[in-house]
Amino acid sequence: MTIIDCAGNRIDLKRPRIMGILNVTPDSFSDGGDFISRDVALARARTMVDEGADFLDIGGESTRPGAQAVSEQEELDRVIPVIEAIASEIPVPISVDTSKAAVMRHAVAAGAGLINDVMALRDEGALAVARELDVPVCLMHMQGLPRTMQHDPQYRDVVAEVMAFLRSRVDACLAEGIARNKLLLDPGFGFGKSLLHNLTLLRHLDRFSELQLPLLVGISRKSMIGAVLDDAPVDQRLFGGLACAVMAVERGAAIIRTHDVKPTVDAVRMSHAVISVEA
Repeated sequence: MTIIDCAGNRIDLKRPRIMGILNVTPDSFSDGGDFISRDVALARARTMVDEGADFLDIGGESTRPGAQAVSEQEELDRVIPVIEAIASEIPVPISVDTSKAAVMRHAVAAGAGLINDVMALRDEGALAVARELDVPVCLMHMQGLPRTMQHDPQYRDVVAEVMAFLRSRVDACLAEGIARNKLLLDPGFGFGKSLLHNLTLLRHLDRFSELQLPLLVGISRKSMIGAVLDDAPVDQRLFGGLACAVMAVERGAAIIRTHDVKPTVDAVRMSHAVISVEA
C-alpha cells in the first residue's frame, strides 16, 4: 500500500511524509499549554503546513508518562473547535490522536480523516466505530497505560513482542471488517519501554517491514533522546530527534511524527534522496 485516503485527501507514501504534532492540552510533555486557544492552534497549524507538514495530528488528552485521564466531554471541547477551524481552511489531512470512540466519531464529522490511537482500538466501542467511519487508523503499541507504563517495563524480546501485538491488532481489525489498506502501525517509542527497549526498536525497525503496512514513527523530543544526550531538556533535543528521524526513514518508516516540522522535513528529504539513488 502506497496511498492512503484520508476522507478524500489522498497521500502517496512512496516517499516519507511528515506529521506535525498539535497538542491542545495543558499538560503534554513538550508543548502543553502552548496551543489551547483555538486561534493560536490554527496559527500553529498554518505554520506547520507552510513548513511542509503532510498531516496535522490533533490531540486533546496527554499520554505522557504519568498523565491523568480526561473526560470524554473535556477532550471533545478541546479538539473539535480546532479540527473544525483547521478543516475549513487548510487542505491537509487531519489526524485525531484519541482512544475514545465518541471522540473519533465527532472528530471525523468535524473534518478529521485519520485516527491515531495509542490504544490500538482496544477501548470500548473503538473497533466498531473505526469500521463505521471508514478512515485510516494508526495502531500503536503500548505496554500498560500512560499513568503507569514507565514504572518498570519488561520484555524478553521487545521487537518480537511489539510486532506480535501489532499483528494481533491488525487481525482484530480485519475480523471487525476494517480494510487492511486503512491500517498503519506505530511501535510506540516511549510507551511502556526503557531506553534500551527504545534503542533496540529503532535499531531493528526494518524488521517491521514483515507486517507489510506503513509505519509511523514518533520520537520527537522524547525522553530517550534526553537520556542519551546527558539529560538534555525537552527544548534541546532537536538534533537528536533529527538523527532518529533519519535512521527511522532509512529503516522503512513511512511517516515521521514531529513537533519540529521544518528541520525534520529537510532531514527526511535529504535522507530519502540518498536512499532513492539506484545502486
